[in-house]
Amino acid sequence: MARFRFLLIPAVVGVLLAVLLLAPGRAQAQGQRQVVQFTGIVASGDSLLGVPGAAIFVPKAGRGTTTNPYGYFSLPVLAGDSIVIRSLGYRNQYVIIPENYPRQSYSVIVNLKEDATVLPEVRIFPYATEKAFKEAFLAMKPPTENDRTPADKLNEQIMRRMFNTLPVTSMGNYRQTMQAQQNDQMRRMGFGATPATNNPLLNPFSWLQLINQVKSGEFKKKEGVDY
Repeated sequence: MARFRFLLIPAVVGVLLAVLLLAPGRAQAQGQRQVVQFTGIVASGDSLLGVPGAAIFVPKAGRGTTTNPYGYFSLPVLAGDSIVIRSLGYRNQYVIIPENYPRQSYSVIVNLKEDATVLPEVRIFPYATEKAFKEAFLAMKPPTENDRTPADKLNEQIMRRMFNTLPVTSMGNYRQTMQAQQNDQMRRMGFGATPATNNPLLNPFSWLQLINQVKSGEFKKKEGVDY
């Protein structure tokens, strides 16, 4: 019995030493945060289409990535990180990885909401200061009707130049388009002008008329008439 106790004491001491040696390592492993592969798709809230070029950023770590043309991203993060997802024209979205997350991957679908920003009014003047604009405006002499006679306003050269240079109005474009469509429809139905109808040699009705005229003798030389 004494011998058994003598053998048991060294075994217990060895186990205690092993526990003391492994304790700091386990404590250090528990203090380190687990690496998690953070993946997902960033989409717009209305259409659910991928948002390309959206920023996926971890502020504390100072690292991040951007979404591909289809809105997909992949970024290694640590458990407990707070990630900011932002894109121009949308509100920022935040995703927090749980500190005790047991898995090695974390996938999400982020729906960004539009953020309409009303910009202040900007007025552009062709003068450096408002004072210079006022001085130029007060010194300006507007033209009067007496400076030009009616003959000058209705000059033939001016009217011809206006006629040749002015673009076609919307109403003119509309009429031209509708006329072209109507002519095309008439040609398809057989009533409109075609190359065959414009050229007598290609028109079968013209050939039929010519044959009837030859049979009826309209082209025979009449007596007493010289050609």
